[in-house]
Amino acid sequence: MVFRQGCLTYGEVWETTTEGDAWDRAHEDGHVTATADPASGPASTDVPPSGRPRPTMRRRRLVGLAALFASLVLAVLASIAIGTKVIPFGEVWSALFSPTGTENDIVVNSLRIPRTVLGVLVGAALGLAGALVQGFTRNPLGDPGLLGVNAGAAFFVVVGIYIFGVTSLLGYVWFAFAGALVASVVVFSLGARGRGGATPVTLALSGAAVAFLLGALTSSIILIDSATLDAYRFWNVGSLAGRDAAVAGQVVWFIVVGALLALFSAPALNALSLGEDVAASLGHSVRRTRTVGILAITLLAGAATAACGPIVFLGLIVPHVVRAFTGPDYRWLLPASALSGAVLLLGADVIGRVVARPGELQVGIVVALIGAPFFIALIRRKKLAQV
Repeated sequence: MVFRQGCLTYGEVWETTTEGDAWDRAHEDGHVTATADPASGPASTDVPPSGRPRPTMRRRRLVGLAALFASLVLAVLASIAIGTKVIPFGEVWSALFSPTGTENDIVVNSLRIPRTVLGVLVGAALGLAGALVQGFTRNPLGDPGLLGVNAGAAFFVVVGIYIFGVTSLLGYVWFAFAGALVASVVVFSLGARGRGGATPVTLALSGAAVAFLLGALTSSIILIDSATLDAYRFWNVGSLAGRDAAVAGQVVWFIVVGALLALFSAPALNALSLGEDVAASLGHSVRRTRTVGILAITLLAGAATAACGPIVFLGLIVPHVVRAFTGPDYRWLLPASALSGAVLLLGADVIGRVVARPGELQVGIVVALIGAPFFIALIRRKKLAQV
């Protein structure tokens, strides 16, 4: 199938636009049609058999983002209003806008609001990191753990507990972030060796090797010291519980910088998805683009893992969900992944508080329980989207 606009091919249209903006506008205006290629059979059109025009891609993306934003608002309200302790909605409202220092006011303002803010930050960070990993490695099964981020954070937390006697969540944050950073640097350095530089294959193989090595070292330490195991497993389960505003304050700027780098790299990532040669011909430095991407992934996934422990699966499933309405354009895919990640994490956290009252299920467990069946259904319904 060859796409044409007048007498221009798809490649010519792309090269005469800024990362495909005019292509999108032309497609939405109905000026881009599919013409037959001798090798691919008859032409298809943009009008379905029913005769009704399909909704434009831009409109679908805007509606999808608006729906995600509305869902995030509802998730935030639910996270503040619902918990293991039942508080009437009237008292929740009073605690937010006219607190009097009652026990319920303290629960809402000192526990639930910081937990909700941290959930939004961590969910958005993991969603963005997952989309970036899948884009830069061109691997539909990629997630932040592919670059050894989780393994590096876990190993450094165990070292901090075993050697330095760290026992507080604030101490875990800095050791975990340092471990994520070191692991990412090692993976990128190993993957960049050789003539081809840091290719998707070398990055994936280097990440797997580093993750296995750090996992073995982590297991060795916790097996010989039961006290380290007891402290480590509380962090390793992945949870928002017990995190106060100080934890969110320590990671927020890393997440903000990582998010800005991610959004800044979206046009170059679009070009890179067409192939390294095409990206280079469009004026993008492949090496610089990958370096910025790895830095963004490290900041986002490292800060999220440091704050809440490893929460697996979220970064894997979110990009596939949002591609249903954003398509492969990373200018839309990245912000949608951030919103969707925050919604999923807050929703899982609320469910974990409700189903196990008066206790709670940790959010990392709930995300896996919800996400695994959904992802299996997604795979059975259609093929994984191209990245």
